Amino acid sequence: MEALQTEPAAYASTAADWESLTNDEWRHRLTNNAVFVAFHQEKPVGMMGLMRQQSSKMAHRATIIMVYVHKSFRGLGAASALLERLTGHAREVGIRQLELAVSAQNPPAIRFYEREGFNQVGRIPGGIVHDGEEIDDVVMARRIVD
Repeated sequence: MEALQTEPAAYASTAADWESLTNDEWRHRLTNNAVFVAFHQEKPVGMMGLMRQQSSKMAHRATIIMVYVHKSFRGLGAASALLERLTGHAREVGIRQLELAVSAQNPPAIRFYEREGFNQVGRIPGGIVHDGEEIDDVVMARRIVD
């Protein structure tokens, strides 16, 4: 919830969207998806989710979702560690390509993903609307097969 409250323009969902979900809805959303959490002194400081495509012809692809690292832990390797663990898991379950969409207004995140081997493959004009403003999404992908 902290991510949605502190940086609402970076996410397609709002805090209200998440708060309205029942426990059953949460369980359903997490079925067949993985969420990785980084901790510091037993407190969560970051997270990154993986949502596999459901269609049999697209099941080799997955989307990285719900990425957040607390401001005080940015630049210290938490995001890289989360991505490394997520990528390892993705390989283990047969995923060949990771994809994501990131706000065009978040150049540090775009640079991070580029350093981690992602390429920009497209742009969605007005991908999200925050406070009435249309914000483009930058679509990125990375092959993870050897």
